[in-house]
Amino acid sequence: MNIAEPPTVRHPAIPLGPLLGLSEGENPAAWARIRGAKLLAGRQMAMFMLAANLVGAAIVAMLFAPHLPLSWLGLWGLAAAGVGTAIAVRRLRTSAVPGALAGIADLRNTVFEGAALAAVWGVPVMVFDRYVDSGTALALWMVLSVLMSAAAVALAPLVPAAVAFIGGIALMVAAELIVTHLFVAAAGTLLFAAILIVGCVSRARALVLLRGSELTLTERDETVSLLLGESEDNRADWLWETDAQRRVIRASVRFALALELQPAEVEGTPLLKLLAGPMWEAGNFSPGLRQLADKLKRRESFRDLVMPVFVHGQERWWEISATPRNDDHGNFLGFRGVASDVTAERVTAEKINRMARFDPLTGLSNRLMIHEMLGEALAEAEQWDSRSAFMMIDLDRFKAVNDTLGHPIGDRLLRRVSERLGQLVTGNEAVGRLGGDEFAVVVRDAADMARVEKLAQSIIDALSAPYEIDQHVLWIGASIGVATSPRDGQSAENLIRSADLALYRAKDAGGGVFRCYEPQLHVDAEERRVLEIALRQALDRNELSLHYQPVVEAGSGRLTGFEALLRWQNPQFGNIPPAKFIPLAEAARLIEPIGEWVLRTACAEAASWPSDARIAVNVSPDQLHNPNFVTVVAQALANAGLPPHRLELEVTENAFVREGSSAVTVLEQVIGLGVHLSLDDFGTGYSALGYLSRTRFSSIKIDQTFVQGASRGMPEALAIIRAVVALAGSLGISTTAEGVETEAELNLIRELGCSKIQGLYFGRPLPVEEARALIRRARRPDASAAA
Repeated sequence: MNIAEPPTVRHPAIPLGPLLGLSEGENPAAWARIRGAKLLAGRQMAMFMLAANLVGAAIVAMLFAPHLPLSWLGLWGLAAAGVGTAIAVRRLRTSAVPGALAGIADLRNTVFEGAALAAVWGVPVMVFDRYVDSGTALALWMVLSVLMSAAAVALAPLVPAAVAFIGGIALMVAAELIVTHLFVAAAGTLLFAAILIVGCVSRARALVLLRGSELTLTERDETVSLLLGESEDNRADWLWETDAQRRVIRASVRFALALELQPAEVEGTPLLKLLAGPMWEAGNFSPGLRQLADKLKRRESFRDLVMPVFVHGQERWWEISATPRNDDHGNFLGFRGVASDVTAERVTAEKINRMARFDPLTGLSNRLMIHEMLGEALAEAEQWDSRSAFMMIDLDRFKAVNDTLGHPIGDRLLRRVSERLGQLVTGNEAVGRLGGDEFAVVVRDAADMARVEKLAQSIIDALSAPYEIDQHVLWIGASIGVATSPRDGQSAENLIRSADLALYRAKDAGGGVFRCYEPQLHVDAEERRVLEIALRQALDRNELSLHYQPVVEAGSGRLTGFEALLRWQNPQFGNIPPAKFIPLAEAARLIEPIGEWVLRTACAEAASWPSDARIAVNVSPDQLHNPNFVTVVAQALANAGLPPHRLELEVTENAFVREGSSAVTVLEQVIGLGVHLSLDDFGTGYSALGYLSRTRFSSIKIDQTFVQGASRGMPEALAIIRAVVALAGSLGISTTAEGVETEAELNLIRELGCSKIQGLYFGRPLPVEEARALIRRARRPDASAAA
């Protein structure tokens, strides 16, 4: 039941739970106000109840004075006055504001007030009454009857207090009467108390119904006042009326003022002419005005029709509603309607629409708008049996600008990029920003594929030219993926995905180029997706293992240790080569947990080898950019019990060329642990000598391509190996030649002066059991010098 509803002839039932404060009602907000009203009513009767208690106490004291010690009566009188006063003060402290809210506990706690008063008045009944005659006892009962009746009046809104006080006194009196065998009197006392309590509950129900009705009326009055206030404050609405010929009649002043005309100028003028303004003569009508003219012609009602209206050359937006008028005989008399100026709302809506579809930084179309334009281009191409294209552009080296010069410079650079893109496109193309440093171009008509490719190359050339921003000369580049419909996708989602795959291929090629989508890209992407899912479970399923390739001294051929090489054997795909799954692990951010497992496993295995054997472990650039990598290394060594000098970490030059690289700092901390460091694949990357001067490497590994080239007599390869060996020797760094597969290559490498050799000539990567057997044979006293 909703207690805020006004009472009807048949009063709705009021549940006792909310009435007594035992539970919440169906409408908590309304019941909170009703409880506040009940407490307010109790507050208003607080002094009446105090006076009744004081007068009653005085009468009782006079009745018992001849029979009891005055000290007893004095103490009881003080107790009665103190309790009554405390309750009155408590009532007066409640809110005196009409409409205040009160909780269930506020009403429920009044039961303690009634119980306290009943306890005080129970003393004369249970104690004093034993020392007086029957006449005095009858007088006491009369006083108590008056007090109970007064409580039924004063405490009626506070039903818990009234029930506790009246019921408490009645029970004590009835008990005393039963003890003296006055059973009829006891029953009468209880009946009298029950009648008073029922009356209290009835009055409380009436108060709830009355307060509910007041709340309903108040809410309705407030609603009507609010509506009337809005109507008075809203000066943008006005009435208009036309005759059967659609001419304005009885023009209202406000309608004329909205058109900035006098009522006499408006009177008799066609409504459409007034609304069309200067467009009336040219006949260039807006769709909204044409729809209005059609409604007027058909004599149909219309509502909330929005159209532009030109008032003295200024565009305004009006919202118009109207209904046709007919006389008693059904003859059409014209239209009567209402109009309002919604220009502000229209401008706000356009701003919101622009924010939803345009990039706030560059002003270009955003991802949502690009998606919509691509969908329109695809639909148009399908209609004319043509082709459309989508280009996804990613800036090269943009992150370095943000990291080194800050985001404000980066934002200005993005605006300059958008300006150059805007200068390159024509009416056939639309350019937008997808987010971050990614842009896109929608080519509506891509029938001439050579023109599309020429545009892609022009974009790369334009964006690769230098930028001058705040006295900084910035060089970036661009990579582009191109997809064409319907071959590469017939929906916007498919075409965008195809362009993204083509962009991935362009970035994989080193950037600064464009690539067109090929079906194989999708096959490769699907294969990567499936492999990535399997790779995420490889560690838990124990599918990864380590093989160990021997590393020997170049001169003696003595086994010095192994390089740990990761292998993946999947039940579904078989043996997957590292060249395929290692880049996948790096792209999927799985290389760190996998690399940590490799490090721990290799250290644990090497701890069982002879004390002079080393283990070499490859480290990904992603691992070196994790500040916790040093802790990972230290824990792996400690858990395995492996001395740090027996661990050699192999890193490639790519670890140093990442933007914002912190690899040097991490490697210095690793070297501080006593771990050796080797520069792997030297000569195949950037080969900057600064790496060797900034980092204390203990070994340089010469890539197998130079070894094989030197064995074929290539002078460039021979010169590079000689230069690396000489450089390493001058820096006190050893050299390891990789990929030695024949005796001729072995002799050549020894002749060139390399320190160590690794390759199939000395052994393929071995499973752990074979590696253990090999090192046991190599360390036997009768073992030959060769590995």
